[in-house]
Amino acid sequence: MTSLQGRSAAARRSMSKALFWAVGRYRRLEAVRLGRILQDQGQGSFGWSILLFAMINMLPLPLGSNVITALPLLLLTGQMALGFPYVRLPAFISRRRVPRRAFQRVILRFKPLFRRIERVIRPRLPQFFTAKAERLIGGLLFVVSAALFLPIPFSGLFSAAALAVSAMALIERDGVVMIVGLVMGVVAIVVTVTAATAIVIGANSFI
Repeated sequence: MTSLQGRSAAARRSMSKALFWAVGRYRRLEAVRLGRILQDQGQGSFGWSILLFAMINMLPLPLGSNVITALPLLLLTGQMALGFPYVRLPAFISRRRVPRRAFQRVILRFKPLFRRIERVIRPRLPQFFTAKAERLIGGLLFVVSAALFLPIPFSGLFSAAALAVSAMALIERDGVVMIVGLVMGVVAIVVTVTAATAIVIGANSFI
């Protein structure tokens, strides 16, 4: 199977099956580079990466932390908008090796959660996942990531949730859930702009 065929096959697998396939692919290796794992997931690597960093931004982090934690999301969604075939991380990150056995244990631990999600999310509305459509989606998610980047109190949670839902839609190729994620993204942008405007007006009133 060629690399392109492998990436296409990975894109059609469900979340749990895609990861179990990856474990089987590396069964003869003691450790595997993070960059290779993402590359083998193909276009699906964007969904996985965005989901990971969106979940980090949903944690109760100190105020202002999103200025740092949102940067990877800007990089990922920017690459998606530019039509990159898979996620390209900085070399010092992509070269990091993940122990295969530890990778397998993490997948097994999250298997029940993936199974529950897969009961709701399934491939639908494939027109949302053409190359052109995904670039447009990447552009909108970039704007959502930019809204998350702004140090506006509490507004980041809306953006992170929108990115997480959109990421799951990307992984499962579910156009219906993608619509939900994009609508949430638009709401997150409106909330952020409204909050930023209120802060600016409030600051000007004291001048």
